[in-house]
Amino acid sequence: MVEGVQFTQTGSEARYDVFHTDCPARAVVDHVTSRWGVWVLISLRSNDLRFYELRESIQGISEKMLAQTLRALVQDGLVWRQVEPTTPPQVTYGLTEFGREVGEPLTELFDRITQRLPQHGAE
Repeated sequence: MVEGVQFTQTGSEARYDVFHTDCPARAVVDHVTSRWGVWVLISLRSNDLRFYELRESIQGISEKMLAQTLRALVQDGLVWRQVEPTTPPQVTYGLTEFGREVGEPLTELFDRITQRLPQHGAE
């Protein structure tokens, strides 16, 4: 196999080969499908949220893990970050267009799962 980023040619489209270890798309897939990445994208699907609102919406996530996850998703271009120069600073997060596109199938997946699961205690 040739070193460096690998592309797959499909018709007239060139795509990244996410199975190649040097593929930049692989890192984005890893961030999106990480334990907390999915929850951040789902939480931001309908509203922009401040850091603490986001933390409260995702039960079980620590501040450290939320900060790391948000940093990665902002760097990947999936989430935007806006800082208001107040004391203390107010930081708001929301989905970019790319983030909404990536989050759409996740929302559909979650909707299917929650609609198909039997009611707790019912069989």
